[in-house]
Amino acid sequence: MAEQHQFKAEIQQLLDILIHSLYTDRDIFLRELISNASDAINRLQFEQLTNHAIADADASLYIEIKTDDAAGTLTISDTGLGMTRDELIDNLGVIAHSGAKAFIQAMKERKAANAGEVIGQFGVGFYSAFMVADKIRVVSKSYRPDAQAAAWESSGGDTYTIEAAERETRGTDIILYLKDDAKDYLQPWKLREIVRQHSDYIAFPIHIGDDEQPVNKQVAIWRQETKEITDEQYDEFYKMLTYDFESPAHRIHMRADVPLQFYALLYIPASADRGMLMRREAGLKLYARKVLIEERNTDLLPEYLSFVQGVVDSEDLPLAVSRESVQASRVMANLKKTLTSKVLSELKRLMKSKPEAYRAVFTQFGRYIKQGLVLNPAEASDIQSLLMFRSTRTVGDDLVTLGEYAGRMARAQKDIYYVLADDDASASRSPHLDPFRKRGIEVLYLTDAVDPMMLMGLTEYEGYKIRNVDEADIDLSSVGDTPEAADNAPEALPTDTFAAVRQRFADRLGERVVDVRESQTLVDSPARLVSTDHNAQRNMFRLNRLLDREYELPVKTLELNPRHPLIHNLSRQLQTQPDNALIDMVVDQVFETALLQDGIYPDPSSMAERLTQIMQAATRQ
Repeated sequence: MAEQHQFKAEIQQLLDILIHSLYTDRDIFLRELISNASDAINRLQFEQLTNHAIADADASLYIEIKTDDAAGTLTISDTGLGMTRDELIDNLGVIAHSGAKAFIQAMKERKAANAGEVIGQFGVGFYSAFMVADKIRVVSKSYRPDAQAAAWESSGGDTYTIEAAERETRGTDIILYLKDDAKDYLQPWKLREIVRQHSDYIAFPIHIGDDEQPVNKQVAIWRQETKEITDEQYDEFYKMLTYDFESPAHRIHMRADVPLQFYALLYIPASADRGMLMRREAGLKLYARKVLIEERNTDLLPEYLSFVQGVVDSEDLPLAVSRESVQASRVMANLKKTLTSKVLSELKRLMKSKPEAYRAVFTQFGRYIKQGLVLNPAEASDIQSLLMFRSTRTVGDDLVTLGEYAGRMARAQKDIYYVLADDDASASRSPHLDPFRKRGIEVLYLTDAVDPMMLMGLTEYEGYKIRNVDEADIDLSSVGDTPEAADNAPEALPTDTFAAVRQRFADRLGERVVDVRESQTLVDSPARLVSTDHNAQRNMFRLNRLLDREYELPVKTLELNPRHPLIHNLSRQLQTQPDNALIDMVVDQVFETALLQDGIYPDPSSMAERLTQIMQAATRQ
């Protein structure tokens, strides 16, 4: 007798989102179901290697698609792992278990273009079949020898049923009762077309109807010779592997015989953005002699290369009882070392041979690569050569490498300089750049959210120190071309006069600054904040702020430009009207503007009232 179960989520609302927001191509449902069937057979193969108690151990491994015109049904069958009654409930209720309410709320709050950030948490593939079916019935029998067959059935409402069923052999049947506007999926030619487009490289034979010959190629493309594979075939396999609609930016097809034998086909996606249905989780498919051992192995490449997709197949992997022992083996360590070295060398080769292509890759995945300096310091030298930045000399989308920067340094320059900011526009307006521009010294713009963390692993390059332009002890007196003073440049305030201005700033700002002093470098700006702390972690507050973690703003030294008209005006005010409240307002504004220019002012809107008062005073007749 059938048991009725209540879905643990608002399934009707969920299905509406899945069908109308995520799946724009109805053919995708067949790709999803075939992929699930392939996964079930892959898992069965692993059980065969590690477990002797397998039902129907000699049964062939295949996927079958059958139609019934009279009943209006489409059935996708496999001879894979199968499911018990409880597993049917668990596996087909995965959306509920993953928190459907949270999924629905996330989809409401985010535009479709950003849904890829949350979609990976939910098993939506199976439910895509409701795009074409009014009702779905799943009949399954587990690989366990004593398991009984069971059936799961739903019409996409608030409930589903579970009951005992009949199935002679291990595996699963998914029976779709097609909607009236989806009866074209009963046509064998259409099914063949979809399989060839989306599932041609599935490793197991896919039969349609009574065809004895499989529809798909079943080719382990990564084991073929490169000269036998066209660009189109490479792209087709990538799209089948990742469900990406774009062709990859680059591919790496390699084969090695020593010190271990393996095949690998790796891809660098064209975009870091994951679409709704892309299988772009971190990790590579790991095979042992063409048998899938792990769907997503994250131990084959370091974390900073986790954007790389692909397949690795080794002849030397031990078919151990547990996957943990496979991951811990010396073979895996050697594989990781070899693959990492190959990917890094390919990226360097791409940078030299196709700089525009590499720039596009770095634009998408540079954030990953930068993290490698901290996560994998042993590979810092290779990673440094892959870094690219915008700078005071780059134009448009141009980027500069550290090597290129070093090759065009100014006269007597011995350090590499950078400015930290929230974006390029803010970086270009930084008052710290005054002396560098005047001397023709290039400064790198570090505006990525991960740059503060990257700097913990990037302290020097080829013997050159990497220095922040806000460091108080930078001496540029002998570097570059000595700047010429402008004809109309004001004279510096006399020492005693400037001392009075400096003291007023110090008294007013108090503990908000370490000190107030005369600047030896400022040209066009009235003030800047400099740091005496050279610790690589001193800028991590930027990352903590982005992650909504607790942080403290750094306390710095304020430098004043004794030649700037604003400082001259303040000096006259102090001499004639020392009690004028406008003086302290201007002092506060100069300090907070310097904070704002460094991107460390916590609440810019709070200065609005003061700015209004200053403008009123400036316009008073």
